[in-house]
Amino acid sequence: MSHSLPFNSAMINGLFTPLPPEPELDETPGFLAILLGSSLVVFSEAPHTLLQEGCLPAEIVPPEKKPLKIGLWQGKPLRAVRIATDTVLPVEYEALPFQGPDMRLDNTLATIAGRAAQILHWERRSRFCSHCGGELIRIPGSWGKRCPSCGDEHFPHIHPCIIVLVKRGDDLLLIRNAAWSAGRFSLVAGFLDFGESLEECVQREVREESGIEVTNIRYANSQCWPFPSQLMVGFLADYAGGEIKPDGVEVVEAGWFNKDNLPLSPGGLRSISRWLINTYRNV
Repeated sequence: MSHSLPFNSAMINGLFTPLPPEPELDETPGFLAILLGSSLVVFSEAPHTLLQEGCLPAEIVPPEKKPLKIGLWQGKPLRAVRIATDTVLPVEYEALPFQGPDMRLDNTLATIAGRAAQILHWERRSRFCSHCGGELIRIPGSWGKRCPSCGDEHFPHIHPCIIVLVKRGDDLLLIRNAAWSAGRFSLVAGFLDFGESLEECVQREVREESGIEVTNIRYANSQCWPFPSQLMVGFLADYAGGEIKPDGVEVVEAGWFNKDNLPLSPGGLRSISRWLINTYRNV
């Protein structure tokens, strides 16, 4: 069963039409996705948060910044641009986070911001060939790039990760990463390794992070996670055996928590982690 989650394309179906990059010959005014860190710049006094429309606001975006057209928003061109994190915004604008506990930005605009962030990250990281160092040129009709010097082709790097809700009766397995503050826990997650299926990755990550074994692994949902370019593949699994023993390096705490008495989670309200817990804690 498929579910629409923030940052997935289904969240903006009917509003956004993706387009491959082309030389910017069209000067038709449109909308701007202006990113400041992990926030989207919007009008602060609008009854609903709104994207900048029309010309570039010179007081926010320096003249040397050239926005990149990424598609159509409500039938008009949508261009994305990133500004310096120390930019002082005029009073009529504010920067709203598109991930985290601040949920003032609705899911459609958060998804657009995520799409823009992922594209701009790829553009920034794909200027030069990783094989020979030559400057890359765009492959027409796609986000891919080609190196004229050695002929290598490069395409956007999407990194597959698993995230898994492990259950033992009414208890859920949660772990605390070493980088998180005390009292904050989340689900086991990790990057796919060489030669692994997704299910094998689930088994390995659970074993490495908690020391236990799981069975009955089944797919639940997936989410684009543009921080900066992951694909989170969500699974459910059942406890199969073993005693919890975190590795003490990446994971400093792990344990079983009753579904009705869970600690704080750093995943954020828009994350597949929160969705998995909310959807399946009582199943």
